[in-house]
Amino acid sequence: MKFGASVWPFHRDPAYDDGIRRIAAMGMKAVELIAWDRATLDSYYTPQTIAHLRLLLDDLGLELSEFVSTPRGMAHPDPGKRDQAVDHFKRLVDVALALGTVLVNSVAPYPFDILYPPMMQKHVYQEWTIDLDPSLDWGQNWADFVDVVRRCCDVCEERGVRWALESHPYRWMRNTASMQRLIEHVGSPALGMNYDPSHLFPMGEMPQVVIYELGERIFHTHFSDNDGTSNAHWRPGKGKIDWRSVLQALQAVGYDGVISIELEDVPGSGLRADNSTPALDRETALARDYLAALCVELGIGVEG
Repeated sequence: MKFGASVWPFHRDPAYDDGIRRIAAMGMKAVELIAWDRATLDSYYTPQTIAHLRLLLDDLGLELSEFVSTPRGMAHPDPGKRDQAVDHFKRLVDVALALGTVLVNSVAPYPFDILYPPMMQKHVYQEWTIDLDPSLDWGQNWADFVDVVRRCCDVCEERGVRWALESHPYRWMRNTASMQRLIEHVGSPALGMNYDPSHLFPMGEMPQVVIYELGERIFHTHFSDNDGTSNAHWRPGKGKIDWRSVLQALQAVGYDGVISIELEDVPGSGLRADNSTPALDRETALARDYLAALCVELGIGVEG
């Protein structure tokens, strides 16, 4: 395995050069880049910027572990919106390959593209609920989503790319069972999970069990911690996730990819502020050192 980090807590929006350099300065071996929307995908990731980023990563000795962008409309009732989502996905794959990675990541959509209340706000609400139209056809929406995923997987298979779909609370893929169901319905070897226990834990999962259940369908990871009451992204070791058991499970199923540290809700994070501070570098290094010590105990070889 090797350690890496997500670039967006360092710089939410492009340009990403400074974040990439800071991640490399910690001795990390991998980084993730992102396009938050289609506009960024087209305006920032130009051929000139892609060439610049590839040269920068090569100079710093960094692997691009995956490229991240989430198409809007993957579960929208309007077929035109779903077609736009597939077109976005095709562009995502094109940019990923140009950047030098064969792994892409998207977050699973909400049913009907309905916006659910953010789970981080759960503690301040007296009643936690959402208003839904009783006439919505949930079976049809699931079928529409499966069709979009199948079309995107066809793109992946044609281009030699794998898709690490990421679970989030309340989405069409939010836990092990929904991932297994989607894999069964889609039937593509290109589909797997971006394993992020900070989203799985508050959905009632034991994070290590997810790994044993999905096995080789774990394509990539995001590591951050919380106490299971929200999907906060704290430093591993500061919440209730059993990281020793998580690493042991990854070792047992033969995972040899990137442990990508994603600290969105720690001191210094720039995801919800104008910019990050050196406190984020310290938090990220502490997370890496904590996890590395567990790997030593378990006899897991790691880089970075």
